Amino acid sequence: MREQNRNKNQEIEEILEQMDLSQPAPETEPMRQYWFMKKARELVKEQSEKLGRPLTACTTTFGCQMNARDSEKLLGVLEQIGYQEETNEEDADFVIYNTCTVRENANMRVYGRLGQLNRVKKQKPHMLIGLCGCMMQEPEVVEKIKKSYRFVDLIFGTHNIYKFAELIVTRLESQRMVIDIWKDTDKIVEDLPSERKFSFKSGVNIMFGCNNFCSYCIVPYVRGRERSRNPEDIIREIQGLVADGVVEVMLLGQNVNSYGKTLEHPMTFAQLLTEIEKIEGLERIRFMTSHPKDLSDELIEVMKHSKKICKHLHLPVQSGSTEILKKMNRRYTKEQYLELVRKIKEAVPDISLTTDIIVGFPGETEEDFLETMDVVKKVRYDSAFTFIYSKRTGTPAAAMENQVPEDVVKDRFDRLLKEVQSISAEVCSVHEGTTQSVLVEAVNDHDPALVTGRLSNNILVHFPGEKELIGKIVSVRLDACKGFYYIGTRV
Repeated sequence: MREQNRNKNQEIEEILEQMDLSQPAPETEPMRQYWFMKKARELVKEQSEKLGRPLTACTTTFGCQMNARDSEKLLGVLEQIGYQEETNEEDADFVIYNTCTVRENANMRVYGRLGQLNRVKKQKPHMLIGLCGCMMQEPEVVEKIKKSYRFVDLIFGTHNIYKFAELIVTRLESQRMVIDIWKDTDKIVEDLPSERKFSFKSGVNIMFGCNNFCSYCIVPYVRGRERSRNPEDIIREIQGLVADGVVEVMLLGQNVNSYGKTLEHPMTFAQLLTEIEKIEGLERIRFMTSHPKDLSDELIEVMKHSKKICKHLHLPVQSGSTEILKKMNRRYTKEQYLELVRKIKEAVPDISLTTDIIVGFPGETEEDFLETMDVVKKVRYDSAFTFIYSKRTGTPAAAMENQVPEDVVKDRFDRLLKEVQSISAEVCSVHEGTTQSVLVEAVNDHDPALVTGRLSNNILVHFPGEKELIGKIVSVRLDACKGFYYIGTRV
């Protein structure tokens, strides 16, 4: 598996050595999970010796950056207990799907993958299959898996991911399907292992859950109520990441702008950013997702003067129609959103704005849709994630009348996409000929003579370079805009 923070690994190893498995597991976290990690390590070693080779694990992530960060935590535990990483599901001894349920097709993909794994597991009876994430928080999903996918070994949700080691031990000792789903929690467990995908950048959770209850969204029901991490823990985590070579962090939350409201000593997101900016060695700060109703003047002021906050803001509008926004329970109007954009662009003129837009929300008329097109033309987004409305059982919107006919939605979606792409190409091209700072992320997928990096505004750049540049911030002249990316030359 990928190299992670050596100091953290050493610290965990020392804790595990002190764990006495002849004594009951500790009651307090995270020491309880360390006890179960040591126990799991013994059980995995026994299985490995039977097979005459190391055991391997494959984690597949569906959905958002929050899920991607959760998967890094799963991998961290798996590495500690003796699994080696495997990228091919069918070759792995332990397959974990970290699921998403924002749209119905995400669920269908998981069911399809499970059907394929059933065949593999018949040939490898020792193989373990685990399911976690948002999809598992839906009771009807769990019932379907219990009935139709009885070969699954482990099912848990979004609230108790920190119990992963304990759940693995329960499964290995009981030889039965283990289901552990919590409806909600106020618990945040710190200091568990994590296996980062990138050595030079990392996601950092600053809060969990959501209190907004947009009428189309299932996230509050599957992620639970908002709870913020203590700022001291966030700062300590980022300092550790920077000491391990990280130069860019992505602060993660369902609505980062409401950070701090649940803390014993409340703190605003703008104040948190100000503290994070002070961390020496940290070069770039990103964050998502921002809800327009909570984006404060204080935050805009911090972004205006910051030397580290990236010139990119993801600000989901969802619809340009005030009437539809009201039905969506977004709690802002079209005019309020446009005024917010005006203030942001005035404070940070070179900001890159991206957004999410839903087409075909129940009751959306042609006039409502044209209001959305008007917002797109006025804001001129660098890019937009456009979605056809997906009915999610359990949300208020699913029961609304006037569901829009499929052919009408398709026509509107195509018109919106064409407009978004046309504007994006124009907006992105304004940097042509300038020299910008680029964080190099990888060797180019299509041409090994090129490397690929990202501007502060999140646009991709491909330019000649060697793999040794990965993780470094370099100056690149943007020679030619190719629509949604640049070809450049290192200066």
